[in-house]
Amino acid sequence: MGSAASHGLEGYSAFQLRRVLERLREGLYDPLAVRLLTAHGDDLEARLHQDWLAVDAGTGAHLCVCGAYGQGKSHTLAYVQEATLRQGYAVSAINLDPREAPLHRFRQVYRALLQALTLPAAQDGVAATVSFFEAWSAWAKAQSLDSEDRTRALEALLPTTMPHVFKAILVALAQPTQEVLSQRRHTTLYEDIRPADIPWVLQRALQGEFIPVARVRAALKSRQVSFYRDASLALPGDEPFLQMLLALPQLFRRLGYRGWVVLFDEAEAISQVRRPMRARSYRILHHLLCPDAPHRGFYPVFAFTPDFFQRLQEEDYGLPEFEHDYAQAWHQLSMYQLRSLSLADWRELCHLLMAVHAAAYGWHAERERLLPQLTALLPTLPLDDPRSTFKALVDELDQVHQRDWFAQRSGNRA
Repeated sequence: MGSAASHGLEGYSAFQLRRVLERLREGLYDPLAVRLLTAHGDDLEARLHQDWLAVDAGTGAHLCVCGAYGQGKSHTLAYVQEATLRQGYAVSAINLDPREAPLHRFRQVYRALLQALTLPAAQDGVAATVSFFEAWSAWAKAQSLDSEDRTRALEALLPTTMPHVFKAILVALAQPTQEVLSQRRHTTLYEDIRPADIPWVLQRALQGEFIPVARVRAALKSRQVSFYRDASLALPGDEPFLQMLLALPQLFRRLGYRGWVVLFDEAEAISQVRRPMRARSYRILHHLLCPDAPHRGFYPVFAFTPDFFQRLQEEDYGLPEFEHDYAQAWHQLSMYQLRSLSLADWRELCHLLMAVHAAAYGWHAERERLLPQLTALLPTLPLDDPRSTFKALVDELDQVHQRDWFAQRSGNRA
């Protein structure tokens, strides 16, 4: 078979390729496997580039990946995640698990998105190691601020749509801690705050954790945020977190990134809860997919099964819980319909998989001998379940490699 270079593998070490194969054997996704072993990648790339232009132009874009269970929705989202990181977007990818991050409890979703936030690699190709907090603090400290009140000047750099409490917290993260006089450390305002705890309090509050308002207020005062009294520091309901989600892409652009891509897998779980919760989820989803005005730099991607859209058609929108007829409102969503891979697609993937296996273990995988052997195996495999199919194909290549290795070793002894 051809060299590794002819298959675009020359930039990867044997260790990286072996890790890909090990994860395929376990039925797990690997970012490099997604990059190397994706069918119809050109079609998806063309769609993404079209959407990125709209996101950058501020006209708005979203993507709904639709496919049956096992058809490759998670693989597609992993591909989008890798592609958007390479394009300079900050990315968060979560599952809308009804137990951990149900959309109708948006504070939990917001918290999961912040915890899953990944910044793109640095321009020199080195993987980013800084957190969002470090990136913001470094950027804020580098700004030339003419105002005598530095905190007010920092506030002016933040998106106007960002909730007041989050503005105050971000400004506080970029501020030094004020020394508290010893005689005041035991007062009610400061008794629960220690200087070493202030970054922890601020970061957890920004991530949506339940931090008592008194502790947040004391941390803001310790960081000399002059405007924290301008509005309430409470975070009632879902609205502040939804506003923050839509404001953060603007901030990411000011930090030098192209925006924020948020990936929601298993989004069909929205339709699997009771009607009041579904109604709340639909309302939030409507804000993300069909906003009143597009949010520059924001690109949401959802993965649905066809069952979700069937449920939309069956809802009784005359009930007071529903604000819209969502089946009608969403009839023109931007869809990317997954289709089952054909035998020709799987033969091409077999070709690529042989190249990866040969480069990983340093053996000569003869295409003329192995490709017919793998393609003959395909009709016996569950092709609608790519994980199981890849596992079986890797197992077959392992066995051929072992037989060749033992045969070569026996020949050398003879």
